[in-house]
Amino acid sequence: MKILFASAEVAPFSKAGGLADVVGSLPKELEKDAEIAIFTPLHGCIDKEKYGIKELENSQMWITFGSSPQKFNLYMTKLPGTKINVFFVKNDWYFSCFKEVYPKYLDPRYEHERYISFSLAVMEYAKALNFRADVIHANDWHTAMIPLYLHSNYKFDDFWKNTKCVFEIHNLAYQGIWFEDVLDFANMRKDIVYNQWGCEHYNRVNWMKGAINYSDRVVAVSPNYAREILTPEYGENMDYTLRGIQYKLRGILNGIDYDVFNPKTDKSLVKNYDVKSVKNKEENKKAVCKYFGLEYNPNRPLIAFISRLVNQKGIDLIRDMQYELQKLDADFVFIGSGDKDYENLFIWLSNNTKNIRAYVGYKADLASLVYAGSDFFLMPSKFEPCGLSQLIAMHYGSLPIVRATGGLEDTVTGYPLDNSTGFKFWAYNGWDMLNAIKCALYVYGDKYVFNAMRKSAMEKDFSWKRSAKEYLAMYREITGKQ
Repeated sequence: MKILFASAEVAPFSKAGGLADVVGSLPKELEKDAEIAIFTPLHGCIDKEKYGIKELENSQMWITFGSSPQKFNLYMTKLPGTKINVFFVKNDWYFSCFKEVYPKYLDPRYEHERYISFSLAVMEYAKALNFRADVIHANDWHTAMIPLYLHSNYKFDDFWKNTKCVFEIHNLAYQGIWFEDVLDFANMRKDIVYNQWGCEHYNRVNWMKGAINYSDRVVAVSPNYAREILTPEYGENMDYTLRGIQYKLRGILNGIDYDVFNPKTDKSLVKNYDVKSVKNKEENKKAVCKYFGLEYNPNRPLIAFISRLVNQKGIDLIRDMQYELQKLDADFVFIGSGDKDYENLFIWLSNNTKNIRAYVGYKADLASLVYAGSDFFLMPSKFEPCGLSQLIAMHYGSLPIVRATGGLEDTVTGYPLDNSTGFKFWAYNGWDMLNAIKCALYVYGDKYVFNAMRKSAMEKDFSWKRSAKEYLAMYREITGKQ
């Protein structure tokens, strides 16, 4: 079986969020059962020398969009530790000119053009390479054009006639919405795709709706999120469309790559450890306190927050409770970047409080150290399709304090249940979050219970093995191949 993954980001080459981790790790687990190719843009931030990324011979290709011809080149390397080919689509006008995966303040029309051009280039390069995929696995709105191209432009193309499509929703909030004239740029037939059973949504083009309608299977990244998005509360105006395709909607839990996120081998840590040597974790706590200018106290818990600073992540609750957090017998470390208002909030708290420190930005090494050095990990999300941070935190022995939504509900066993791995609150309310934090601080004072919970969390298995079996079963179901 041949599977083609298309994604805007792929770890370790380019990363802005959990999407990169998923596409960079799930194929590793599928490799022994399928032949896989991954396509992603060659962003300007990708280090070609570091990863041995080379241009393929005679790879130059011209594709016309509307009346605008664009030049593409194709580069390739192997996904580290595998034999999987990763192909990088180079275009100087849309991707190579930026040092970020998702540059800020882009014109929305230009943003659509970027991913339309990438998606069509993927289809054409796969043909040029003779990679006749049994399944194309598209991810989020950036590659949602691919199912539409299969349904329209390539409907009678012999090369693609037996190809099935899986569309994965990593975050329903970002759907790719623009005016219908963008279809002219994409060279798509409006009479085929621009209708209520295609990509038309409230008199706009909605790429995600088109992908949902035209894909053979639609995957949400956790079982609970797959249920939530059928409701008006979480459906982002797409719930009625999703309720109409429930027969092909699946919820498959994300995993993490334990070769990458492993406190026993992580080179970013001051001292490595595992569940049998968890006392060594304290050395990392000392290092975190020193880095952030906090006084180390073995009896005072350290609570971490690592996230993109966007509305989804529950930062409003932190802002509402900022003065209450300062009164707690605990220290807080916040890491992230995004919305300027949230960045300014964290900078102010870091400069004006005794027990709250922040790093505005993202450094992978620092994030790993904070996972290892913290006692608790805060995730008060408004909604969370799956979440990888709580999975990483648990493996590093940092107990999550989460709002029970989406994948957080699926992955964290709340205190005081048997084999508890963290703490939950349900209402999106600052006082409920504060009470969950206070419950965690109470448990921290009982070292027997705290250490038992930490052991349960570190022993949880959220590797890709189980989820990969579900993906394979789904691929086999739609293709009829083994």
